[in-house]
Amino acid sequence: MQETTIDLDRALGFAIPSRSARGRVVRLGPTLDAVLAAHAYPPAIEALLAEALTLAALIGSTLKDPAGQLTMQTRSDSGVVQLLVCDYRGGELRGYIQYDAEKLAQAPEKPTLFALFGQGYLAITFDLATSGERYQGIVPLDGDTLAEAAESYFIQSEQIPSLVRVGITRDADGHTIDGGLFLQHLPEGEVGRERLHTRLDHPEWEHVAALGGTMGVDELADPALPLETLVWRLFNEEPEVRALASTPLSRGCRCNAEYIAGVLAKFSAEERREMADEHGLIQVDCAFCSTKFPVPAEAVAAA
Repeated sequence: MQETTIDLDRALGFAIPSRSARGRVVRLGPTLDAVLAAHAYPPAIEALLAEALTLAALIGSTLKDPAGQLTMQTRSDSGVVQLLVCDYRGGELRGYIQYDAEKLAQAPEKPTLFALFGQGYLAITFDLATSGERYQGIVPLDGDTLAEAAESYFIQSEQIPSLVRVGITRDADGHTIDGGLFLQHLPEGEVGRERLHTRLDHPEWEHVAALGGTMGVDELADPALPLETLVWRLFNEEPEVRALASTPLSRGCRCNAEYIAGVLAKFSAEERREMADEHGLIQVDCAFCSTKFPVPAEAVAAA
């Protein structure tokens, strides 16, 4: 009896030269469990963070700089969600959400994006470690999902026709599994570097986007369906589809006692004394992994 291959916690890139398009597919499983387990969020908040982590993996894994970082952040003054932060660096994902529990209790069981954020905004930031460059774009949180807001970011901020899809499900054991698809029209063609976006029509992109729109949630989030098979199902009639890099994904939080001591060292001795408790310890909580770090105030001064 043939064993079923489980394809989780991986991103796969691909290109379709004849259509001047590129794409990325991802699927998350244990990595999601590891991030979500640290917080014990209510279902609506947990689902939102799972979608955000999938988007961070989709977009972040396109970075050519291996030390580069992608950060997604939302802001809202009146919504249930006050702050959402996710980032990606070198295949590692982390994220957290700050929310108003009272407002969430008054919201529907499955709140809309507007119910969660009100008039919120999505910021996407690319930090390129090698060159030191930093790019950021901000768009309103319009649409029904975070995926639609991310799609708007590339269309509005980058002027690149894009399609973003995220599918979320749970397996028989109750574990969350997310799959994502990210397609983009290349700004320049393969031949002669023609500026494609100066054209009035884009039949190649319209064809790719139409095919991408047929991908269902059940396929995106099916761990028994290899990512290569997803791409083949969509584009098997194209003359060439180039497989690009495959990136393993994992939970990664960069907090540790040494890093936190370095941050605390930036405060004055008087400020550190005010932070310390009766035992002389400064209690620092990491919002990403919910780990508590008790740091002796005097040890920071000595360091």
